[in-house]
Amino acid sequence: MPKNKSKGSKIERELFQKFVENNYRAVRVAGSGMAENADCDLLAGKSGKGGRKYAIEVKSSKKPIKYISKDQIERFLIFSSIFGLKPVIALRFNREGWLFINPKYLKSTRENGKNFFIKLETARKKGKKFAQFFN
Repeated sequence: MPKNKSKGSKIERELFQKFVENNYRAVRVAGSGMAENADCDLLAGKSGKGGRKYAIEVKSSKKPIKYISKDQIERFLIFSSIFGLKPVIALRFNREGWLFINPKYLKSTRENGKNFFIKLETARKKGKKFAQFFN
């Protein structure tokens, strides 16, 4: 398994565990990022009053900016909509912990428009920690 794929799987498992520890039901989506029609990394939900269901795209970066292809985000948003799930981008920048944002905070690149990006600075301002976002 390529190093970046194994790193991605590792952080997905870490986030999955965080949901489980907070009494959510969660599943990792097999083949996410690789297989066609596997358009998100995790599904999570909680029953009860105000229980919401989420489609989660997990991203990490060593740099203070993360690029994501527009095609991937468009497929993710369509997938979320089809199943009535709230789309969430889960970001983990080095030494920052998890930040969760609404995809609307992603910005489009100017040069070719084929990517979205988010800067660490924006993620800190617009993003929320787990307990803030999910409770």
